[in-house]
Amino acid sequence: MNRIADEKGNHVQDIFGEDVFNESVMMKRLPKKVYEKLKRAIDEGSELSPEVADTIAHEMKEWAMERGATHFTHWFQPLTGVTAEKHDAFISAPMADGRVLMSLSGKELIKGEPDASSFPSGGLRATFEARGYTIWDSTSPAFIRRDEGGALLCIPTAFCSYTGEALDQKTPLLRSMEAVNREALRLVRLFGNRTAKKVIPYVGAEQEYFIIDREKYLKRMDMVFTGRTLFGAAPPKGQELDDHYFGTLRPRIAGFMHDVNEELWRLGVPAKTQHNEAAPAQHELAPIHEMANVAVDHNQIIMQTLKRTATRHSLRCLLHEKPFEGVNGSGKHNNWSLVTDEGVNLLDPGKTPHENIQFLLVMTCILRAVDRHADLLRESAADVGNDRRLGGNEAPPAIISVFLGEQLEDVLEQLVSTGHAEGVKKSGTLYTGVSTLSDISRDATDRNRTSPFAFTGNKFEFRMVGSRDSVAAPNVVLNTIVAEAFRDACDELEAAGPEGFDNCVHDLIKRYAAEHQRIVFNGNGYSESWVTEAKRRGLPNLPSMVDAIPALTSERAVRLFGDFGVFTPKELTSRMEIKYETYSKDINIEARTMLEMFTKLLQPAMFKGARQLSDCVNSLKQAGIDTSVQLEILEELGELIREASSARKELLSAMKNAENCIGGRAQAASYRDNVVPAMEKLRKPVDRAEMLIDKELWPVPTYADLMFEI
Repeated sequence: MNRIADEKGNHVQDIFGEDVFNESVMMKRLPKKVYEKLKRAIDEGSELSPEVADTIAHEMKEWAMERGATHFTHWFQPLTGVTAEKHDAFISAPMADGRVLMSLSGKELIKGEPDASSFPSGGLRATFEARGYTIWDSTSPAFIRRDEGGALLCIPTAFCSYTGEALDQKTPLLRSMEAVNREALRLVRLFGNRTAKKVIPYVGAEQEYFIIDREKYLKRMDMVFTGRTLFGAAPPKGQELDDHYFGTLRPRIAGFMHDVNEELWRLGVPAKTQHNEAAPAQHELAPIHEMANVAVDHNQIIMQTLKRTATRHSLRCLLHEKPFEGVNGSGKHNNWSLVTDEGVNLLDPGKTPHENIQFLLVMTCILRAVDRHADLLRESAADVGNDRRLGGNEAPPAIISVFLGEQLEDVLEQLVSTGHAEGVKKSGTLYTGVSTLSDISRDATDRNRTSPFAFTGNKFEFRMVGSRDSVAAPNVVLNTIVAEAFRDACDELEAAGPEGFDNCVHDLIKRYAAEHQRIVFNGNGYSESWVTEAKRRGLPNLPSMVDAIPALTSERAVRLFGDFGVFTPKELTSRMEIKYETYSKDINIEARTMLEMFTKLLQPAMFKGARQLSDCVNSLKQAGIDTSVQLEILEELGELIREASSARKELLSAMKNAENCIGGRAQAASYRDNVVPAMEKLRKPVDRAEMLIDKELWPVPTYADLMFEI
């Protein structure tokens, strides 16, 4: 077999997964009976005895030490938006001869005990209630992370409180995966599949990001503290020529991407696609689809690897959804499908989707799920930075709709009008008109980049997620709402019995298609007419994070998550409180940073610019030269200084009022309605002033410096 090697002689096939304690490693290192018991625990959820856990832990430790690791950590995902870890050495106890014993016990592998009160809990944990637990997720393989601190064994875990509530992203995700597996198995059994043991949600998360020079980044207080520019005039050239998208990689970026890929491959992350995105300095990385909880873990690894590798290249990776005004922001496309352990994709329509009854039922169940819980799906992508992106001509609108494409929409309309579909639009052939180019098979439908939830051949692509967010939350929602739709359908089909199955399944497909056709929209999601049409259809429009958060604790959401054991009412309430608090804190940090940056850096620069112009006017007057142009600019700059000074006072007042609000929702709403507009009001005159002042006087790198000089 041919092997692809880089210039260092590393073969991709040889290095892929070399730092992962994966199935092949376990098969080689674990005793056969131990491996079989672990495999059963992974596949079926059975318990591991202390003896088996000790054996696994010992072999994992030996493997890690052979690769240079001296420490291990329970690697988990609290509700902070980033991962967390506490490092413990393998050192167990000094021996009598002065040497030290190195060990990892089964108990240490399975359970850790971080301080739960120091992480966001939304009231589930008080300061004096510190105990929490991390629990090994055996379905996601342990791995070795290498950085300046050496090699570290990372053990993926869930994180819960002493009283059992989920304090992380992983626990509800695993619960939701079990829920959709249970109900999807019921469905495939009804269609005659007796051999599948599991239905697994698969996810592929495309990651967008910006790369800028690290030295310039460090000169921008706003980027350091908030991840985005709070001030900045548009450069002469942006993305209007569309010349950056898929353009040739600049050498410095190519070198960075090479190292990112190599590190990800060593960690078993199947990084496949890389390219320039639409905006200057913006790029994308996409992996191959994997089991949902592994894909969530791998996306966290991708984000961490992008950041660490950028630092080694004297670059900075920006994951904020909107680091620069006036150009495209960054998102994360969450590609979701359901696949049996036998490799059958339930979302594959086949060549004749109108005759694929199981697919039609699955599709209409998903339409039902998205229509019934559009607010929850929207909330799962709610983020402070995403508020600056959703609805612009760069991302889906905040209104949830489903794009099916011409072929499936035609099938749906036939089902609604007649109760059955007689045929389907064919894909056909694409003729280029060039004799030396092959005629190619054309897809049955076009794509729609304005749709937040689009069917793309054999999966649904949720395009609304923010670039720095975990993809756990949207997949928790997707898994659970689809589990509910499958449950309701299976209840009716099982009640109908074998004799009534055919009639019942056709009735269900027609009814679901008719009742939830309103969620299907194949048109331009950016148009104002769609906002009006969506309102007419009764679809929710939740433009901001603050608007979306209440969906978490609605009566319907509490019932949904409770029915499937994904969230308790207390867990939902805690997440609601955390999100309100996060919104307020994020905006408060941005506002405080803006005030400090303006007061200490930009306002003095505006004064210097005015003084420079004034000195210029005086010199020209003494020389008898006309100063009308300079006086006009000086007058404009003076007005901008006055306008900015007034806006600063308004922002201070808005912040004080917001800080005095009582209650999470009230405070978040005050930040949204008063502080955010006041920040925009301060930014406007400062950005205009930047265009009038000598560049040598401007104290921070400009947009042109940041986006084009790499």
